[in-house]
Amino acid sequence: MKYEKQLQEYAKLVVKVGVNIQPGQYVTILSPVYAAEFARMIQKEAFEAGAKDVNINFNDQKADRTRFTYAEAETLSDIPEWFREMRTFYARKGGASIHISGGDPEAFKGIDGGKMLAFSRAMNKASEEFYDLMDKAVFPWCVVAYPSEAWAKKVFPNDKPAAATDKLFKAIFNSVRIGRGDAAKKWRSHDRVLKRRAKILNSYNFKELHFKNGSGTDLHVGLVKNHIWQGGSDKTNKKVKYMPNMPTEEIFTMPDMNNVNGVVFSSMPLSYQGTLIENFSLTFKDGAVVSHTAEKGGEALARLLETDEGAKRLGEAALIPYDSPISNMKILFYNTLFDENASCHLALGSSYASTIKGGEKMSKDEAKANGSNDSGIHVDFMFGTPDMDITGKTYDDKEITVFDKGNFVF
Repeated sequence: MKYEKQLQEYAKLVVKVGVNIQPGQYVTILSPVYAAEFARMIQKEAFEAGAKDVNINFNDQKADRTRFTYAEAETLSDIPEWFREMRTFYARKGGASIHISGGDPEAFKGIDGGKMLAFSRAMNKASEEFYDLMDKAVFPWCVVAYPSEAWAKKVFPNDKPAAATDKLFKAIFNSVRIGRGDAAKKWRSHDRVLKRRAKILNSYNFKELHFKNGSGTDLHVGLVKNHIWQGGSDKTNKKVKYMPNMPTEEIFTMPDMNNVNGVVFSSMPLSYQGTLIENFSLTFKDGAVVSHTAEKGGEALARLLETDEGAKRLGEAALIPYDSPISNMKILFYNTLFDENASCHLALGSSYASTIKGGEKMSKDEAKANGSNDSGIHVDFMFGTPDMDITGKTYDDKEITVFDKGNFVF
């Protein structure tokens, strides 16, 4: 198997650092069928780390496309009870959740948008308990990636399939610090850097951030009172440290769902449900998107915004310097896991309970009253640029420079 040594190291990293599996813990792995060998590597590492059981669930974009083509929207909306139980059974027990991402960024291009919207709404409804448990830090989770030929060809269109896939493998290994010595040690060091910046941002207790660049973005994002900036590792409610995303370069917090005003222009395409949304803008008033444009994928953008009421509002604001490892690769990955870590981004949809003090213990009504957004989606889109300036305003109206020309000033 090509790259077997690197993949073994990668699998061990996912188990030891990504979800930090504890003895006697359940584990679930969601994997595309083409990444089966890698999923089995992770499974074996998890068992050897003391996992009680490790269950792999495979998905297949090609089979899903056939289903979306022929099945009716009503059928796609009818999510069986066993699926709900499958999602939540292990989560209730604190089981670690590992998601291997990848696939074709345009796998569902041309599929009936109404069917996709109906399916998305039904899946979100069926997954409510799972995401509520995730929000309350009941279980550790980690998203990683494995290249497919279709994805590689999208990223490197001028190369033959094998060469493109090789390049994508190497880019992924580089982004997760594989092949440069002790990867786990390097991740612990990286985590300390992210935590230092989060601590500085928390010390300012900003009321608002103002984003502005030459692309036309001029956006005021209010932050909830008692917001918390986070980055790098997180902890479960049992104080077990884990790394939700690998790679990760972001420092993020909770916007006030009712206090976002201005316009933001995307800086990278967004792959949403197998459709690329390119060169788009969103205009906000009092927290909600009131108008939008897109050069390509406008129907998919409209569908995203129509998912539910919370889909029109923000749930996350994340800062990533332009001069950062993934950004410096100068690769457009067409995959949110990577592109969001190369650029400042915002997320439409649900907020993270951990980004407001006491958030994990708040009811939905209490969270909403504090400005937290509730939605069945959480979709990141990128808007950072080399000339991005960010100014923070404190509660005593002091203005603090956070970014100057695309980078942190601290």
